[in-house]
Parts: sequence; C-alpha cells; structure tokens
Amino acid sequence: MHRAAPWFGASAAIIVVDQVVKWSVLGYFSGRSPVEPVTGFFNLVLACNRGAAFSLLADAPGWQTPVFTAFALVASIVIGILIVRSPGRLLFLAGLALILAGALGNVVDRLRFGCVVDFLDFHAGAWHWPAFNVADSAITIGAVLLILDSFIGRERLSDGSPTR
Repeated sequence: MHRAAPWFGASAAIIVVDQVVKWSVLGYFSGRSPVEPVTGFFNLVLACNRGAAFSLLADAPGWQTPVFTAFALVASIVIGILIVRSPGRLLFLAGLALILAGALGNVVDRLRFGCVVDFLDFHAGAWHWPAFNVADSAITIGAVLLILDSFIGRERLSDGSPTR
C-alpha cells in the first residue's frame, strides 16, 4: 500500500487544483455574463453540465446525477484497487491516478451543485467543442496514458506470453 500512496496523493492534489479553479471561475462569473471571450478560438464560459461527457443525457429529468455519481464512485473504488495491485507500472499508474482525480473532482461538483461546472470553451467559428474543466482534462489525459501503456513496453517471453 505504501507504494500506492504517491499515486493517491497525486490524485488528491489534482482534485484540489480542480476545485480551486472551479471556485475561482464561479467567483469570476458572479454578476457577469456566462460567456467571456478570451481569443478568437477560446472563451471562458460558465456551464452547469447535468449529463455525462459531452453533455450526454444532460436533458434527462434528473435521474442522471445520482446514477453518474454512483458510477464514478464505483469506478473510483475499482481504480483504487488497480493502483494498489499494479506497482511499478508507471504509465499505467499515472493514467489511473489522473482518471481517479477527474472522476472524483466531478463527483464533488455533482454533490455540491447537482451538476459539473464546465468553463473551457474552444471553438472554430460557430462550431464549439463541448465545454469542459480540469477534471475532464485529467480523465482524457489519463485515458491517453492507459492507451499508450497498452502499446508500450509489451515485451514477450520466448513462448509468446507477455512479461506483465
């Protein structure tokens, strides 16, 4: 368990950063328009996403918040077990730590606000990528690391079986 502590610590640090940034964004938009243009391709926005990634099911009548919260909590337990049971797999562990942080950062929002606070809005002309936040970014980067881990470092024994 002591080898897993740094990964849980990294997750906790990312959750704190995510929540501090969201707190700052909420304060910034207090009394302002919910859209603040920054560049020709980027806006700060204040969006309350009741759905999943890319606002999937955001318009559902309300059942999605407890379901997505429960799913994230169960996934976090599974991820925690994988972190404890996978010492030495640095890329894999980094990916899991990022996903854990993102999932729990968004759970905090769902418990506090009933939705996830999104604020980063990239666009090209009238086309807008769905707004997202630090926790979403952590999940995405974590997923990329897991995919990379699945391709990198897969040495095989003489019988063709993987070394991991």
